[in-house]
Amino acid sequence: MSDIQHALLRRDPLSAAKEVLYHLDIPLGSALQSSAGPPAGLEKSTVELVEEFIFHVSKDRNIQSKRMSCVQELQLLEIICSYFQEQSKDAIRQVIFSALFSLQGNKADESRMAMLGKLVSMSIAVCRVPILECAAIWLQRTHSAWCVRLAQVLMEDYCTLVPCAISTLQNICSASPRFCCQLITAVTALYDFSTDELTPPPTLLEMLVGWITEDPRLLLLTFINSPLNSSLPLGCLEITPLLGLLRWCVKAPLAYHRGRKSAMTNGHGEGEKGTAYEELYSKLHLSVLQVFLMLQVHLTEKNMFCRLTVLPVESVAALIEEVGRLCEKLAPLLDASHIQLALDRLAQALQVAMATGALLCAREDLRALCSRLPHNNLLQLVMSGPVVQPPPHSSPFQPNMYPHSPHTVLTAHPTHPALAPHRPLTAHATHPALSPHAFHPASIAFPYRPIR
Repeated sequence: MSDIQHALLRRDPLSAAKEVLYHLDIPLGSALQSSAGPPAGLEKSTVELVEEFIFHVSKDRNIQSKRMSCVQELQLLEIICSYFQEQSKDAIRQVIFSALFSLQGNKADESRMAMLGKLVSMSIAVCRVPILECAAIWLQRTHSAWCVRLAQVLMEDYCTLVPCAISTLQNICSASPRFCCQLITAVTALYDFSTDELTPPPTLLEMLVGWITEDPRLLLLTFINSPLNSSLPLGCLEITPLLGLLRWCVKAPLAYHRGRKSAMTNGHGEGEKGTAYEELYSKLHLSVLQVFLMLQVHLTEKNMFCRLTVLPVESVAALIEEVGRLCEKLAPLLDASHIQLALDRLAQALQVAMATGALLCAREDLRALCSRLPHNNLLQLVMSGPVVQPPPHSSPFQPNMYPHSPHTVLTAHPTHPALAPHRPLTAHATHPALSPHAFHPASIAFPYRPIR
């Protein structure tokens, strides 16, 4: 047993935890002042002190760590909040946050996650921006399974246990947009519509639609602030929430049968729940399509248009396959209009994503992926659309690729309620990157060919 460990064991749990926390920046501060730059992490002995006296998991079986009471744990959370708030150097904050909450693959990870969930929840409540910024980086670099667990804790705190607390979470967007961008990505991975419990709560859906409608650039913050050629660690969340939100918009009509059953069980009018959500999902779908246009501008400015995949083809293929299985399973239960609505949204999303360079996929490959889906007119138009050759001065792209031009974007027939939202499909007025002329209905005569 080291002298430091022996001395800390003589203290009460809160005092020992505070002592370890406030001495973490001594070696880190020295390293930052050297020419070596920011350190990659802490020494193994220091990490073990953190695990023993902050998370109460000792590697020495002969040592029984003192547990904190609930009051002491709350006090420790306040101390951690104050510590990160007072730390002026962002590099030290990030390294210490990583040292505290990076998962090591050991038995201390469960304690780390429990403490992290409480810390981030408290930081939202008291608006501790430094911790939220650190949490945003954590969500970007950690395996998606753990990110989903953190998102679940926050959703339980702010949507389930105290539904009126959603307003507190809503106000965080202006304080830490980066955290909110990553939270949206994690939340879309959490809610997959497989059960009522994994369907987005109405308050959450309304909040996210409000965030994105007010500032669509929120969805691109992580992508824009990351090196364009950098690769994410294996198993991490997507670089943007776009695919997750598209999954919501497409699958929402297919989850209508559960809403109908719940409404009938509760004595409400049939379809009342689905009708209430439709406007929100329509607005969300429109906003996501508009973000693709903003993404195209960014890729063009960085000379990465048609060179950088934003929506991985594998993920899009998995979504198409999932939609196909759901349509086949739910066809006897759903009205045909709900299946057509889902397919309309999928078709428009695929076409806009390819037209704006977010999805790099040959048309023939996409047609093969969609061949098992039910018949849908809009989807067939997308699959049989023309290949437009790029201007001579543009970046080269793979042959037989779908047209990368916003002027060939398809829109639904104006009488179709699925894709005729309550406001026109035009650029967001507050964003100069999107001109009112950047999004036009298709004026090209598409040859109609059935999908084979």
